[in-house]
Amino acid sequence: MPRQLVIVLFCVLYAAAMPTAAHAQQDGRSSPSGKQRTNADTAQRHAELEAALMEMLSGATLEGSYTSTGPGSDPTRLSRDKYTLGDVRKVGGNLWLIPARIQYAEHDVTLPITVPIHWAADTPVIVVDNLGLPPFGAVSARVMFFGGHYAGYWQHGEHGGHLFGVIKPREKVPASGDSPAGQQVKQ
Repeated sequence: MPRQLVIVLFCVLYAAAMPTAAHAQQDGRSSPSGKQRTNADTAQRHAELEAALMEMLSGATLEGSYTSTGPGSDPTRLSRDKYTLGDVRKVGGNLWLIPARIQYAEHDVTLPITVPIHWAADTPVIVVDNLGLPPFGAVSARVMFFGGHYAGYWQHGEHGGHLFGVIKPREKVPASGDSPAGQQVKQ
């Protein structure tokens, strides 16, 4: 069961990192200002959303909880999980590469995961069906990223459940001149 959760979480992370044209405003529809959008506007907006997703997930840590349903499971019990991501990047189409260290229960596994990311307006959603993730097996999931949080549903065999948590961005390392020791004191 924990192995299933890890697979689902990886799928969620990859889906969040893989935007598609579906996330952009629909072609030919009006913008909030009432003006007609052009294909160039839509493409630019899509590129901006993808860049923001890459920035948000690269080096981030996803910390949260999951539930488990299925034989022998207590769907009211929350378990903790943690995903530490490497540099996330789009590899083509709607596919994204998400290197991730997955930690839950007694498991600690690092995998490069490639997942499709679809867009619901400006919200990225990882959508995977029977994605094979060695050593976990086939996993299906729907995971969305919004407002510094992630949430979704995972399924692996007879087990499934909810997952949710907080996206903690990569810690910024101050430039050498930005640290207090590197600043000059004005007199």
